[in-house]
This record gives sequence, C-alpha cells and structure tokens, in this order.
Amino acid sequence: MPKRSKVKLYEQIRRSHEREQLSVRELARRFHVHRRDVRLALASAVPPERKAPQRPAPVLDRWKPTIDTWLEGDRFAPPKQRHTARRVWQRLVEEHGAQVGESTVRRYVGEVRRRMEVPLVEVMIPQHHPLGEEAEVDFGTASVWLAGALVEVSVFVMRLLASGRGYARAYLNEGQEVFLDGHVRAFQHFAGVPRRIRYDNLKAAVERVLKGRDRIESDRFVALRSHYRFDSFFCQPGIKGSHEKGGVEGEVGRFRRRHLVPVPRVATMAELNEVLAAGAARDDERFIAQRRITVAEHFALEAHTLRPLPSEAFDCSVVASHRVDRKSRVSVRGCLYSVPAAHVGKRLEVRVGAETVEVLAGAAVVARHARVPQRRRGPGLGPLPRGVGHQDRRLPRRHRLGEGPSRRDVRRRA
Repeated sequence: MPKRSKVKLYEQIRRSHEREQLSVRELARRFHVHRRDVRLALASAVPPERKAPQRPAPVLDRWKPTIDTWLEGDRFAPPKQRHTARRVWQRLVEEHGAQVGESTVRRYVGEVRRRMEVPLVEVMIPQHHPLGEEAEVDFGTASVWLAGALVEVSVFVMRLLASGRGYARAYLNEGQEVFLDGHVRAFQHFAGVPRRIRYDNLKAAVERVLKGRDRIESDRFVALRSHYRFDSFFCQPGIKGSHEKGGVEGEVGRFRRRHLVPVPRVATMAELNEVLAAGAARDDERFIAQRRITVAEHFALEAHTLRPLPSEAFDCSVVASHRVDRKSRVSVRGCLYSVPAAHVGKRLEVRVGAETVEVLAGAAVVARHARVPQRRRGPGLGPLPRGVGHQDRRLPRRHRLGEGPSRRDVRRRA
C-alpha cells in the first residue's frame, strides 16, 4: 500500500468531517491516526513542520565552552589566522586529548559561526601534475609576537605540485635577496630542482610586465634561473591569473592556519623559522584529499625526478659601498647598523643578505648584524628607539648631519 501524503490525509479528514459530520474520535478510528492529528487537520489544511528533536551531545558538551572561547577570540585575531573547523578539532585532540569526531566538531562550529555571522566560503578544484615537473612560489604575510612586539612578517612558500610537499621560511621583508634566498633554501630542502616554477609578477623577478606573457626580468633572477636550470612561468596580472597558481595560494593560507594559530610568541626570527620547520615536518605525514599515500610517501616517488643541485649554491647577497658616519654607523636600506669606531669617516663595503648585514674592510668582516625591519610605522609595529632609524627633526639640519653648529647659530644663541 503506497504511503499517503500528509497533505492528502488532512484533505480526506477535513472532507469526511464536513460531509458526514463525524466526531474527532470517529475520524481518528477511520484514518488510523491520533486524535491530536485530527484536530490539527481540522484547524489547518497545511501540516505543521516537523520539529527536530534536541538530542544531547554527551561527548561534545564538555568542549563547547572551549570552542566558543576560541571562536570568540577570533574576532580580535588577524583575519588570515582564525580557526577553521579542522583546526578547532586538531587543537581539541592535541591539547586536550578529546575523543570527539571531526564531523561532530564541524557541525557545532558551523552552528556557532551562523550565530556569530562569520561566513566561510571554500572552493577547491582537484588537479593532476607529473612528478618533478612543476612548483609554485608565493609570499604570504603572518602576524607574530616577536620579542614582545606584534610584527607582520613575510613568509616565502614553495610548493611542489605533484606531491604537495612545501617549504616555508619567514623573513622581515620581501626584498630581492629574500626572494633569491628562499629559492636556494627550498632547493636544498627538496634536494633537487623542479623543471618549471610558476610566479605572479613579483618585483623581485619582474621589472616590467609587457603584453601577454612577455616580461622584462631582473638580471639577478635570470642569473638564479640559469644557475639552477629551471624554467619560469608568470601568471596573468590581476584576477585573471589568480587561478593559475592556486596550489601555493591555498598552501600559504593552510600553513598559516595550521601552524600559526594561535599567534606564536618567539624571541628571534631563528626561533620562528624553527616553528615553521617543525610544522613542515608534521605536514609530511598528512594526507591530501583523495590520495591514499602521505605527502612524504608521494615525495619519495617524486624526489628522483627532480633536477640535481649544482655543486655550489647561488650567492644571494648584494655588495655595495657605504660611508660610516660620525656616530660609527652605516645606513643600509633605511636602517642603521654599528661598526667599530676606528672606521668613522671611511667608505666600507657592505654585504646585504636575506637575514644578515656584513660590513667589510677589505677582506675582513668588521661587523655582522641580523637584519632589522625597514624604517616605518604602521599597525602592529611599535615606535622606533630614539636615534635608530630616524633623525631628530627639531635640530638644525647641520646638527642632524653631524657637522656641528655654524657661526650664525652661535651668534643667534648669544
């Protein structure tokens, strides 16, 4: 016997009541329903919506306050470093030892986000790439507590498209030395070089964008490409080219959410990069969607297809001549670095690398410093110490340049 539609059942009850003047009890007996359903049918021709029962969640109820606290804290976290449902589940398992399913956590996080009106939209398209054929490079940004100050750092990311293995390293800027140094370290990490690398139109690699795919490339980038013997592919400018290197675009965001949430607190950049290296090692054991082997197992198949490394690494540093001022400092890229007082007034060569600045007197290194953020002020950057990175604008220009007061200044004071 076919199942009756509830709307049709209500129609039959209402007609029988109207034509035969049957009681509620008689109608319930005839149509084999409860008297409550008969009263509902006589009151309205449209059946009421079925209410979903409120079922208890004995396992998740214990962790709901913790999840609510984390998601509430995301309101004040950087937009790119907020919890995803997967990250919430991972923290519950890793930090609290919770025995709860990921799908259960996902449903609850969805309910909380709907209440908080924080929509998340994610679209993914699966792709296939030959082993050792291609990689993608991009820079991302992340906020970290560095030596007690909230600082925005740049994260260089290279991702092999076939295996999905990635390399990430944090720097204080996105200069050309950083761009080149990231390549050298990534190639050493993979112990090989892919045949082609995709880029957007970074200033470190492209001096000018021409029509179509043509580019005027910087000499230093061409030298790096020639040294490691790989081909480059530049995406179209703007939104048209955003899909052409979607793998690394997604990897930057995934790596930041997985390993930089909550916002890390470190004393030095070296400590931050140790955190990133540990995160990359953990990522080698993860499974990419629709794959039956881990990233590390997939990379083991891809490793022998990469081009071998040259006998010597590429030198990413730049050497320039700088004069030592009367305060025994050299100005490099808007930042001041100290040198021994014996070199005041001399012009010395300075080797600028991605992470260090070396001052040379002939062949001898007389000073070596870690690079510091460029002189600027903005959200998350504390005020610069007095005398470092800026000059005292209240003094006359000669005083600021270290020339001493002029006769006219002395006469004015008298």
